[in-house]
Amino acid sequence: MKRSSERILTTHIGSLPRPKELWTHISAKDRGQSYDQTELNRQLSKAVEEIVRKQIEVGIDIPSDGEFSKPSFTNYVRERLSGLDSVNTAGYPAPPSKFPGYEQALREGGVDLLAGLGTLPLNVGPIAWTDKTELETDIANLKAALKGQHYEEAFMPSVAVGQVFFMVPTRHYSSDRQYLYALADALKHEYKAIVDAGLVLQIDSPDFVMMRNRQYWQRPWKEYRESIELRVEALNHALSDVPEDRIRFHICWGNFEGPHESDVPLRDVVDLVLRVKAQAYSLEGANPRHGHEWQVWKEVKFPQDKILIPGVVDTVTSFVEHPDLVAERIVRCAKLVGRENVIAAPDCGFGTFGGWEPRVHPEIMWAKFEALVEGAAIASKQLWR
Repeated sequence: MKRSSERILTTHIGSLPRPKELWTHISAKDRGQSYDQTELNRQLSKAVEEIVRKQIEVGIDIPSDGEFSKPSFTNYVRERLSGLDSVNTAGYPAPPSKFPGYEQALREGGVDLLAGLGTLPLNVGPIAWTDKTELETDIANLKAALKGQHYEEAFMPSVAVGQVFFMVPTRHYSSDRQYLYALADALKHEYKAIVDAGLVLQIDSPDFVMMRNRQYWQRPWKEYRESIELRVEALNHALSDVPEDRIRFHICWGNFEGPHESDVPLRDVVDLVLRVKAQAYSLEGANPRHGHEWQVWKEVKFPQDKILIPGVVDTVTSFVEHPDLVAERIVRCAKLVGRENVIAAPDCGFGTFGGWEPRVHPEIMWAKFEALVEGAAIASKQLWR
């Protein structure tokens, strides 16, 4: 994996807002409605070519395909794994809201935080890797879009074993371990194929911290930690055939604008984050709830051979960060973990679920990317002077 050996490199976290014309076909496919596969393929390759070009033009060193083929960063596995033939109509478990008036006001204003999640799968049979066609198409589209472009390297996101466990309940497996390892044995094919294609693999794992306030909100802290340990164990099993220096691991606390007052502090799970087999760790660092957590690296020694991808621009507010603020965030991380060990990025993706209207309009998103690139240049001058 490339390091910031001469300047601070820039990247992002994968998902970008899908073009509306393309989304019409992807959404119909996700809902089991009729769609034109030939037209979908044509629009997809064209859209990926355009989004990759735009990323590189704005100065992103390590681009992706925007996850344009996926209805969401998790639900896409329905098309690639067996055993996900039913629909989860129960939705997310969650504790009683601490802010019921706020949530009621959102609903009355037509805002539903869970709307747009798409058709949620349900596991009702044995999990296995069944269809590599869509992955091969994604890889081919990204590599075609990169041809002739100037960039450092490219990455492709893939859902974490634990994230599927988090969002896709099982009615087939009798234990968490059995289900997690079945997922691991299936998803390892996707992980390896991405790296074998010459791309950096990004593992997306919001479950790592979000599950505390969803699946485990009524259970002891010890059980939550034990569940993370099991998820890390299963994920590392799935990554056993992938070189560590081609893996980056992303966690976040939910890419939505809300109170987040119950988010698990990074310091309480950072030891488990660092157990994941990965070269780089992508962590939020720009939003108001987690913007202070760079200080964890004052207390916890960052491994010398690893890379930190701190979030330095937020993805749910239309404020465009000043490049000097972006540079400040980069420099303080670099002084703690080493300048060559920092790659600058947003907190999360800008198009997490295809069915959501982007919280940040694409025009503002590109302005944020410009601020990211300019801030990285300012930081580089400070760190290499």
